[in-house]
Amino acid sequence: MRPGPALRAALVCVLVLGAATACATDREAADVEYAGDYGSHAPLAVVGYPSTGTLGITQQVVWRIADGRAGELAALGDDRQDKAATRRTAENWITAFRTGAAGRVTAEFYDEGGYRQTVVLYLHDTHQVKQLHVLPVSVDRRTAYRVSMAEPDPGEATAVAPWVPKTPGELGSKSVR
Repeated sequence: MRPGPALRAALVCVLVLGAATACATDREAADVEYAGDYGSHAPLAVVGYPSTGTLGITQQVVWRIADGRAGELAALGDDRQDKAATRRTAENWITAFRTGAAGRVTAEFYDEGGYRQTVVLYLHDTHQVKQLHVLPVSVDRRTAYRVSMAEPDPGEATAVAPWVPKTPGELGSKSVR
C-alpha cells in the first residue's frame, strides 16, 4: 500500500520541522556558549572598525589564549594551513600571551574586514603586543572567519612587525606597510 498525498506531505513537514529545530538548537547552544565566554572574561576594548565576524573570532582567540585551550584555539585557525604548524602556533600563543590575555586587552582593527583584517592585540597587564590576521573563509557554503596561525617558532609567535604602534589608535586604524 502506497502512502497517500496527505501522509507524504505530513512526513515532509515533520522532516523540515525537525531540521529547523536542530538548526535552532545548534544556534541556541552557540549563543549560550558565547554568553558564558563573554560573562567569564574581561571585556575586550575595541579600536577601529571590526565586522561582526572579525570581532567575534578575535574575542574567541583572546578567550582561548586566556583559558589555555590549545585545541580550541587551533580550531580557529585557517583550515588551509598545516595542522601541525597551527597546533604549535596555538601552543606558542598560549605560552607567550596567556597571562596578558586574561587581563585588560584592546583589539585594534586595521583596514576593511571583507577580504582580510589585521588585528593588533594590546595586552595591557603584561605590556605585550600581538598581531593577528583574520580572514573570511567558506565553511559549509557560509562565510566564517579564521585566523592565520603559521608561527610554529616561538620567536615568530612573539615578534612584533615594525609598523605596529606601541599604543592603540596611534595610526588611526590604517595600516602603513
